[in-house]
Amino acid sequence: MRLFINSLAASAGGGLTYIRNVVPLLDGRPDLRVTIVLNSGLRGEFHCSENIEFLEVTVPAARRFWFEQTELPGMIRHSRANVLLSTGNISLRRSPIPQILLSRNSIYLSPDFYRDLRARGEYRVWLDTRLRAMIARKSIVWADLTVAPSEAFASELARWTGRNILAVHHGFDGDNFTQNSDSLAPDIQEKLNAAKGSLRILFVSHYNYYRNFETLIQSLPLLRERLSSRSIKLLLTCRLAPGRNPGNYNPESAQSLVKKLGVSDMVVELGSIPYRQLHRVYASADIYVTPAYTETFAHPLVEAMASGVPIVASDLPVHREICEDAAVYFSKFSPPMLAERISQIASSPESMSRMTAAGRLRARQFSWKAHVDKILDLCARLANRTPSWEMSVKESVDPGISRQNLQSDRRENRSGAALIGPTAPE
Repeated sequence: MRLFINSLAASAGGGLTYIRNVVPLLDGRPDLRVTIVLNSGLRGEFHCSENIEFLEVTVPAARRFWFEQTELPGMIRHSRANVLLSTGNISLRRSPIPQILLSRNSIYLSPDFYRDLRARGEYRVWLDTRLRAMIARKSIVWADLTVAPSEAFASELARWTGRNILAVHHGFDGDNFTQNSDSLAPDIQEKLNAAKGSLRILFVSHYNYYRNFETLIQSLPLLRERLSSRSIKLLLTCRLAPGRNPGNYNPESAQSLVKKLGVSDMVVELGSIPYRQLHRVYASADIYVTPAYTETFAHPLVEAMASGVPIVASDLPVHREICEDAAVYFSKFSPPMLAERISQIASSPESMSRMTAAGRLRARQFSWKAHVDKILDLCARLANRTPSWEMSVKESVDPGISRQNLQSDRRENRSGAALIGPTAPE
């Protein structure tokens, strides 16, 4: 089988994590020829054998959609690929070959995100997101098959589009995650050393609005009151300063809030950490926290669980799906509840021990190899071109049905992926 992967959208966060973990598992497979188009500068991260060809492209983000729609079809034909895997939420309107779309951006569907933008006066971003959402929704129609990284997000997409969506969990490879032995940069290690002896709360994310940094920052003075006998440090893998993060999100509100609340001494801005060294930062944390108000999978949750770090997460369906009982949950816009949950865990060694064990066990259930095998199985089905994908789905689902909200159904097909959608077959 010949596979073409469009990874031009992989520039930061989950998109980059995805391609970094998936590409090595395609390497050396004798039954597979892969062409990957990616941003210039990322090629050096991959050392693959002859079955993978990389096409480096320099395209500004503002022009990526136009480039994909006009230039990629010719590149795909030249590669003689059988199936296109579009990894960045947007599909080709007229793909010359069958196409699988990986949809993993929940802000397009999030009322909280649009409200947040209006409250910040970010009307230009609001309009841009609305336009992108229209294209993302159309992309699900254009693709032969759409795959989401969690059942929770697949359900959202199904309600949004009226289409069947497959859920295939992203993976995790503990050995690969911890194999790098390089030391952290001296300035970062110095900050971590200075935090020893404190209650170290970690949040792994570059600054953006939907990760809800402000709720986390507002919880700090409340947490200091609850744990008055302990020093507390919030470790951030970003800088709360304009121009120091990917994208166009302005961190000045978070920066001002830190000063206004008098918690500058509690916030440790580590800055961006190379992915291969992230395991060292997790090893320095006592509790992992995520206040995100919308999410599709959240790789750091699995990384934290695998690292044995107890988790406090905003109460989202996707967070409960990924963490199960390895986390405790709080209302997503409630600083008091967040402070309460952190203090409860920090004050209970028994709870921390239980959550650590549960997290390590849960993390083992996520596998990048299993994910890749399922995606390749779906690609092979499309390449073989049964009469239609809908018929293939109908023939492969189990007879049992589990009802979802708004009459959505969930089935397990032979690929191990969950079929979710309002039109799932009876």
